[in-house]
Amino acid sequence: MTGNTTNSPPRPVTSSTSMSPSAQQVWKRVRGLLIALAILLVAGIALAAVRSGDQHGRLDPRSADPLGSRAVAELLKDRGVPTRVVTTLAEATDGTGPDTTLVVTSPNLLTFHQQRTLRGATETSGGRTVLLSAGPPSVDILAPDVISAPDTSVAARDPRCSLPAARSAGAVDIGGVRYDTDSPKADACYPTGGLPTLLRVDAPDGGDTVLLGSPDLLYNERLAKQGNASLALQLLGSRPHIVWYLPSLGDPSATESGSGDGDDNSGDSSGEREEQEAAGGGESSFLDLIPSGWLWGTLQLALAAVLAAVWRSRRLGPVVAERLPVAIRASEATEGRARLYRKANARDRAASVLRQETRTRLASLLGVPPSEAHTPEALVPAVSAQLPDSSRDPRTLLFGPAPADDAALIRLTDQLDALEREVRTS
Repeated sequence: MTGNTTNSPPRPVTSSTSMSPSAQQVWKRVRGLLIALAILLVAGIALAAVRSGDQHGRLDPRSADPLGSRAVAELLKDRGVPTRVVTTLAEATDGTGPDTTLVVTSPNLLTFHQQRTLRGATETSGGRTVLLSAGPPSVDILAPDVISAPDTSVAARDPRCSLPAARSAGAVDIGGVRYDTDSPKADACYPTGGLPTLLRVDAPDGGDTVLLGSPDLLYNERLAKQGNASLALQLLGSRPHIVWYLPSLGDPSATESGSGDGDDNSGDSSGEREEQEAAGGGESSFLDLIPSGWLWGTLQLALAAVLAAVWRSRRLGPVVAERLPVAIRASEATEGRARLYRKANARDRAASVLRQETRTRLASLLGVPPSEAHTPEALVPAVSAQLPDSSRDPRTLLFGPAPADDAALIRLTDQLDALEREVRTS
């Protein structure tokens, strides 16, 4: 076979050369992306299911999960100390009293208004308030005489203090936030790095506040270890009733500003915190509202996209020209190259090839030297002299811009064929 296209019969246009991609072609293009999205979706659902199973009911006295606190609630119930679970600030403050222990599981999640309201209710109640993992966002208001220090790891530690409950319990699993105070009526236990992780401070009304640096000793999975159960029962069972406060986002008090409330009861530190809140406008930016996990996930996706771009743009070396092992018809080679151009949306490259070949043939017909075949100043006047119709602009056809779409490319092809026929027959 030869590559002569003039002697070969015209081939019928088939569906494979249609301008619209077939369903199979579309599937081949998008299947990789769809598979990747499916894998990400399945992995996300699996991780969410695993994490929800681990975190469900954390510090909830009704939960039997490893991180729940049902075991300590049942032990207290057996000793005649019932536990009432509340999720709103109004219920928590209404339940305070001299015969009640108020357990606040997440004091750092309370707003400044909620903290001031809770402090005003507990400091005159005469009962006990137990704060779990209270850090800088809440210590200044809920325990004004106490300052917090950087966290430490949770480990089995000895009491090294005179508090009867701690001395009776012995070593317990504790750590987390550390505390310090200048109050003479305080018990500092389970120290690490010179600062305690359990601090009990007396109140003027006969009550007290207990700060636990970490809540681990109240978890179901840790209650039977060390002296955790003994310390938990003594700290929480010192009064006949327990109010277990689980702060929730659905609490109406979380949306109240409470300006002017509780200023007399919050102390100097509370006033400083209120000034900071007012200076900041009490508003959070959009990024502050996004959980840190989403930000890290976005960063990982961005890094993966950069690595994928580097992988796709790697150089494989120069193109190597090889002799074809078999003879291929020119029409087949033309169709194959056309499909490649179409797949890459390379209309500019296809138009450039068509114009270049047309200019080469026209230069040969008109006697223009091959070195000047692609120079508008030499070729265009020679072509214009052979055209009987001066309305056609050979400069635009032979040296014009790339077509904007496939239809324009087809029109350009037809116009180039017509131009070449006119020159041949003139």
